[in-house]
Amino acid sequence: MRAKREVQTLAIFGVASLIFSFSEIEIGGPWDSPSFTRGVVGLLGLACLYFAWFGYTFGKFGVVPSQSMWKNPKKSSGFVILFGCVLLLVTQLFQSSYFIGKVPEPAGLLLTFIACLAILNALYVQLSIGILSEEE
Repeated sequence: MRAKREVQTLAIFGVASLIFSFSEIEIGGPWDSPSFTRGVVGLLGLACLYFAWFGYTFGKFGVVPSQSMWKNPKKSSGFVILFGCVLLLVTQLFQSSYFIGKVPEPAGLLLTFIACLAILNALYVQLSIGILSEEE
């Protein structure tokens, strides 16, 4: 029960942080730069959401799921690749003229980084259960 509450707390804090980072609230923070403060809070929110997802999905807290933690690695890695590709498309959408000035400038860079990490992890799993598998 405690782990479930911790996952919910991380998720709520992550969503609240992301909402704050996309708002127009101006807080200078210790570095006296409102945009930098929003960026830091947004990064913390993304990290909290990731840790909440990890705890919810795998039942324990961690950072990188090992292949043994996945119930169906072949199917799950396909979903992770799809997630990464969708995130890359969202990044392209953020670069459209409608969103310029409405999302923080480094949002596209961060989303591309997250998408590439997700795709790289999923490709590693695909290769390790396929071509690079030690089973014969």
